[in-house]
Amino acid sequence: MNEKLSTRFITRQYMLSQDFELYYYSDAQMTQVPVHAHDYYEFYFFLEGDVEMHIGSAVYPLRHGNVIVIPPGTRHQAVQRQAPAGAGAPPYRRFVLWLSRDYLQHLEQLSRDYTYLLQKCLPGYVYRWDDLVFNSLQAKVFSLLEEIHADRFGREARVSLGIADLLLTLNRTVYEQEHASAQQAQGTDLYESAVRYIETHIHEPLTLDILADRLHASKYHVAHLFKEKMGISLHRYITDKRLSLCRDALLDGIPAGEACRMCGFSDYSSFYRAFMRRYGVSPSNYFLHFYNSGTSY
Repeated sequence: MNEKLSTRFITRQYMLSQDFELYYYSDAQMTQVPVHAHDYYEFYFFLEGDVEMHIGSAVYPLRHGNVIVIPPGTRHQAVQRQAPAGAGAPPYRRFVLWLSRDYLQHLEQLSRDYTYLLQKCLPGYVYRWDDLVFNSLQAKVFSLLEEIHADRFGREARVSLGIADLLLTLNRTVYEQEHASAQQAQGTDLYESAVRYIETHIHEPLTLDILADRLHASKYHVAHLFKEKMGISLHRYITDKRLSLCRDALLDGIPAGEACRMCGFSDYSSFYRAFMRRYGVSPSNYFLHFYNSGTSY
């Protein structure tokens, strides 16, 4: 994380902006803020620290990847837990996004999808997602901070679009998590469709973005599906598939360069490195090595 984008923490708990404020805080030692409530919504993205969040009468020990939504009027407090004797406390890092009621009402007039999760989080809610989902959210927040700190043409419009995109992504993630059972029922069909598409387009460029677009699915859903079904990433699955086809082509006497192009590798050097890692011999020598050793791979 670029520490230049961080803001020195102050105990102010009211908004200066009419619509939204976004901060990145990184503190070696936590400044204690008493129990309090806002007249705006707070979205709190926890990155690091030994901290628990008190919301009403509930206490939530926080972990990397937690996103806390605190509606207006909800009393809450972040509390640093005692470190063991002789152990230093880890830095306390988090993103904090404040959104006014009027701003959210404006977005809701555009689409109720912007406020779906707000109907679920009274008096407050702590979400926990895996690293893939949270890293995507973190990247969006980081891009927003860069834009906020920049002095470029269209900055205000770009920031407004970024806030709306982040909020919509949060709502979509919550919705998809709550409808996971329906998605699971569709998972097998989606996986089989993905495998068929890869097999019939293996000679073409294949990325997570391309596959998600062709299958009309979330790229994060597709990535999770391959990890769950195969135990490997989509990129690894495609690479292994191409290497297997290249091996068969080499055994048919097709030159290594032609096999590389046939199977969709973008350049020979990446193909060569992947082939060596997988089979321990160069593509051009594989045919002779295979028949001289009498070994199959």
